[in-house]
Amino acid sequence: MPILKRTIEDAIGAYLKNEDTKILFVWGPRRSGKTTLIDKFARELGVSKFNFDFESDREKFAPRREVLDRIVKENKVILIDEVQNYPEATVMLKLLHDEFKIKIVATGSSELRQKFSKEFDTLAGRFNQIYCLPLAVWEIYDNERSKTSEREEFEKQIAKKLQIWGAYPEVYTHQDFPEKDRINLLQRMLDAYVLKDVIDIYELKNQKLAKDILTKIALQLGSEVSVREIANSLGANPSTVSNYIEIFIKNYILIPLPSFKTNIRKAVSENRKLYFYDLGIRNVLIRDFRDLELRQDQGGVFENFIISELEKARQLNNSKVNMYFYREYGGKEIDLVIEDYKKNYTTIEIKTVKGNTRKIFPLPHNSEIITSQNYFERIEAWFYPRP
Repeated sequence: MPILKRTIEDAIGAYLKNEDTKILFVWGPRRSGKTTLIDKFARELGVSKFNFDFESDREKFAPRREVLDRIVKENKVILIDEVQNYPEATVMLKLLHDEFKIKIVATGSSELRQKFSKEFDTLAGRFNQIYCLPLAVWEIYDNERSKTSEREEFEKQIAKKLQIWGAYPEVYTHQDFPEKDRINLLQRMLDAYVLKDVIDIYELKNQKLAKDILTKIALQLGSEVSVREIANSLGANPSTVSNYIEIFIKNYILIPLPSFKTNIRKAVSENRKLYFYDLGIRNVLIRDFRDLELRQDQGGVFENFIISELEKARQLNNSKVNMYFYREYGGKEIDLVIEDYKKNYTTIEIKTVKGNTRKIFPLPHNSEIITSQNYFERIEAWFYPRP
């Protein structure tokens, strides 16, 4: 399997070369490439990697000074994979930072922070964090540009591929596999990592309910999601459904898009829209891998594609923007509102073909339309400015 260069490699490399001794957390879902990254840096630095999936590695980091002193003497940099699997990791990391001032790169999903929030709070001021998510279109382009003679055709084809198969590295790098094998790969990822891992880690009681909730959300892309309606349709408690959804959000499965609120009374919505970080996972939930032209959900899939690409770009570049949708009482809606930290607004209509912008947003703003023809250049302009 070819190894793709990831955008965050530069950030990790810069951290390893500078004087900063804060812990660097690399958060992201399983199978997004975190282990591949940590393995690569272990080889380049000639140091060990510690995998906290294994009890033998966890035991090496007992939070006692004499134990940690031995680790520090044997490693110029400490690289830890799956850090969330060690409940005492926050105590150990705090001791390593305060007493030894050694560089630490720790990968994992966010449950270390979510499940042990009080303990994690003791690390305040002692860490930075970056994100390793499914591949972004610009990461793919940077890896493929030497093979790409026609950028316009590349943009068209990659959009189609990612809307059907998603962008997990393991899936993307197996494009030459038969379709049946790629579908089976996505099914295993859904069952073993998206569902089983989340169920096990959070000690949830019902894997079927978790899958049913995700499936309900998968069938209403672009629409506001009502927790109560999902709960009623599944015969579940609304608070249980809400809890599962929040866990999926915290674990980089779902992207929440809240409603933009102003003091102007004609804006309304208490519900959020929910999108998938990866459309391959979404499509395996609904068991639909047809070509986009044959699908009734083509508009919603493209909308999800754009939202997920903008969210990945926002996370990768640590961009100081917020994203919303906007709807009036009368039902008129704007797909996306981007707000920067100076309260400048850009409203965006997401369409598979060209259309007109709606003049309903109540604050001064710029208006744009993203289509399948211009999505690449618009994402580039916002989040990937070239020197």
